[in-house]
Amino acid sequence: MTSTKLIHPLPISVLTVDDHPLFQQGIASVINAEPDLYLAGQAGSGAEAIALYRQVRPAVTLMDLQMPDMSGVDAISAIRAEFPAARIVVLTTLEGDVHATRALKAGAVGFIYKSTVRKNLLDTLRSVHAGGRCIPPSLVYALVGSRSGNAITAREVDVLKLVARGNSNPMIAAALGLSSETVKGYMSSILLKLEARDRAHAVMIALERGILSL
Repeated sequence: MTSTKLIHPLPISVLTVDDHPLFQQGIASVINAEPDLYLAGQAGSGAEAIALYRQVRPAVTLMDLQMPDMSGVDAISAIRAEFPAARIVVLTTLEGDVHATRALKAGAVGFIYKSTVRKNLLDTLRSVHAGGRCIPPSLVYALVGSRSGNAITAREVDVLKLVARGNSNPMIAAALGLSSETVKGYMSSILLKLEARDRAHAVMIALERGILSL
C-alpha cells in the first residue's frame, strides 16, 4: 500500500508598515500566533517599506497612510509601479472617503481601520491573499456618497483652504480674484455638500474626509 504525503500550503507572508513601534509589536504578536501567517518584515517609513518589499516580496502588505517621510499612498504607488501584483491593505486611523479614493487609485485592495484591527485583521489578510478586496461597508457608503454629485470642486477646495486659515469672505475674494458674492455662493455650496453647520464645521469635515490636509 502506498501512502499519500500531505502537502501543506506555505504560510502567508506579511509585511507591516507603520511608524509606531508599539502598534507594530501588537500586529506582530497577532500574526505570529497564526499557523498560516508569518511576519516577513516590518518597516517604519515609506522609503523603508519600498526597500524591504524588494527584499522579502511579501504576499500581503499592511500600509499605514500617515508617515513622516512619505505618505502611505505614495509608498503604495511606488510599490505597485514596480510590482503590479502587490496586494496592499491600508491600515489607518483616517476614515475620510478622499483618503480612501487616493489609496484605491494607488492600488490598495483592502482597508482596515485601526479601531477595528482585532476584529478584522486576520480575515482581511486571508481574503486579500486569496484575491479578494476588503472594503468596510461604512467606507463603501461614503465612497458612493462622494460620487453622487456632491463632490467638492477644485475652486471650492481653494476657498476652503483660505477659510481654514481664518480668512473672511472679502479676504478670500481678494486672494482669488473673485467678488465677495461669488465667494459667498461657493461657501453656500460647500456647506450644503458637506452638510456642515457653519464654516468651522465645514473645515473640520474637510479635514476628516481628507479634502484638506494639515
